[in-house]
Amino acid sequence: MLTVAIDFKSPASCLALEPTLDLARETGVQIDWLPFSIRPFSIPEEQPNETVGERHRRVRALSRRDTWLHYAAVQGRDMHFAETPAGSDAALAALASIDGDPVPFIRAAFAAYWSEQADLDDETVVAALLSSVQKPVPDPQSAGEKLLSIRVRAEEYGIFESPSYIIADQLFVGREHLPWIRSLIEAAKVA
Repeated sequence: MLTVAIDFKSPASCLALEPTLDLARETGVQIDWLPFSIRPFSIPEEQPNETVGERHRRVRALSRRDTWLHYAAVQGRDMHFAETPAGSDAALAALASIDGDPVPFIRAAFAAYWSEQADLDDETVVAALLSSVQKPVPDPQSAGEKLLSIRVRAEEYGIFESPSYIIADQLFVGREHLPWIRSLIEAAKVA
């Protein structure tokens, strides 16, 4: 079992989705999707008298955005960064409550957030996404409680960022570790 912590507002999670699904398809590993809310990515505004540290954070954020846009183009993915990032907690709570295959909803939520800048903290928006993939709308209170319970479990694992992967009791942060994760999956098959 491969546990994958994602947040729909994480550009890195969005870009990790298809490579992660490819890994699962190629190795036969099952994925346990773990909704995990992170702080939204934003680019600090340039200030007239910014300090070296402020300039560094702004330039680094611009570089990260440009790198994500490059990889989105490589994947043929439409990715737009909103000036004011929207939330994702309602969609994450819905993901926590989905029975059966959550991948159609995950794909729809990432597309809505990164192509249309949809507010995935708006229950009406999330209900429409769930309907589009034939999934029932969960009770908001119980879904929220489940999401909180999942967050506690994720933090106990040491998860702090998205995407994060847990396999063989090891935590990996970022899709760049997929080759290493693949080797652990293949080694477990041999053992």
